[in-house]
Amino acid sequence: MSDYYLTAIRLLSVEDVGNYNYGYDHCMKPFRIRMAHSIITSYGLDKKMAVVRPPRASAQDMTRFHTDDYITYLQRVSPELAEQMPTYNERFLPPMDCPPFDGVYEFCSISAGGSIAGAQRINHGDSDIVINWAGGLHHAKKGEASGFCYVNDIVLAILELLRYHQRVVYLDIDVHHGDGVEEAFYTTDRVMSVSFHQFGNFFPGTGDIKDVGVERGKYYAVNVPLREGIDDETYAFVFQRVMRNVMETFRPGAVLMQCGTDSLSGDRLGCFNLSMKGHAACVEFMKSFGVPLFCVGGGGYTIRNVARTWAYETSVLLGEKIDSRLPYNDYYDFYGPEYLLDVPASNMVNMNTREQLERICTDISEHLRHVAHAPSVEMHDVPKDWPSDSEEGQEEEGGAEKRNARVSVSVRRRRGGNSNGNDGGNGGGRGNNRGAAQDASASRNGASAAGAHDSSGSNFSD
Repeated sequence: MSDYYLTAIRLLSVEDVGNYNYGYDHCMKPFRIRMAHSIITSYGLDKKMAVVRPPRASAQDMTRFHTDDYITYLQRVSPELAEQMPTYNERFLPPMDCPPFDGVYEFCSISAGGSIAGAQRINHGDSDIVINWAGGLHHAKKGEASGFCYVNDIVLAILELLRYHQRVVYLDIDVHHGDGVEEAFYTTDRVMSVSFHQFGNFFPGTGDIKDVGVERGKYYAVNVPLREGIDDETYAFVFQRVMRNVMETFRPGAVLMQCGTDSLSGDRLGCFNLSMKGHAACVEFMKSFGVPLFCVGGGGYTIRNVARTWAYETSVLLGEKIDSRLPYNDYYDFYGPEYLLDVPASNMVNMNTREQLERICTDISEHLRHVAHAPSVEMHDVPKDWPSDSEEGQEEEGGAEKRNARVSVSVRRRRGGNSNGNDGGNGGGRGNNRGAAQDASASRNGASAAGAHDSSGSNFSD
């Protein structure tokens, strides 16, 4: 990977999400984003990269994937309105997991806006590594919230990446299966979704190794179902074998990696036994391929461990060595009594056997044999960018052509380039959840995907 061309690393400054609160008794605490950013700045890591405050996503941005009626409901809902309209609320928001808290729409617009902007930075060649720790809400469905996730910022970012990159890998190391993203691209061969997760009597209950996609997307969904207690060594064994095979076979133009930290030891909801360094080793391994990499957040419910891990993974992406002793920061008291940048593994029993993991790797290897190797090709006719509400009609004449030419040069520089693949992915998802890959296909041709979902019904199944 010595010829990898690194332009810049960018951190998207979206700690404003820390102002929102799901509820006193709720497991999800957006405040953890503020804690992570505080550690990052206390180490001076923000001085080693560009820190950008992205614009918020508009309703039009969100409806490139989500249904109009769902986004309209998010714009209007409040705790008081939800009490008055319980039928509507149950249709869109699962009452326990996804409460209609004050400011829920603004929260979604910040998270989604960061992920869309990050994808655009990669598309324009401004950055080869982008970080949005406020993103990664992978359970949200086309027409409803699910699993603490309201708007699927990952799907929106991948749709943006597909406009410049013929193939994208979605990688998920959250302890829960990345069901919302997998559904969105379940019938297209332009996105390969790879999820490492706990499986068996565990939310969301999907992600069997036999779930490989359908139609043109058959064998483009890769699921790695794991048991409780997996540790650094066994996780690295299966992770590196699977991901090396995926990258060599699929040869994506970009990777979006969901770095959910509920796979860490001691998480309030997860049952894995990864240390902070074992989790970060996955990020470092993906960085080594020299493919544009977009890292987003995700789950994680022991918030002091979440903040420490994402700060450490920021240093890994920067290639900076940092002291294990935490410098003083705004939330220093949260990290006592040890005050260290570390999340150690415990003595939890590992229920995963080497034989079981070997069988998983063999089965996935057999599935990937059905995926055609993608030759490296140049991109042509890069479509114009989506106009934002403030920029529509204001672009300088010839500006888009210059940017597109720059991106074409950037694409040629990178080892692995983009893949040939099929140019028109079909609608994505299981059941009624169709249309995401159609959006991607439409957007690749320069057409707006904002209304591409109109012919498909909302998905109200989990």
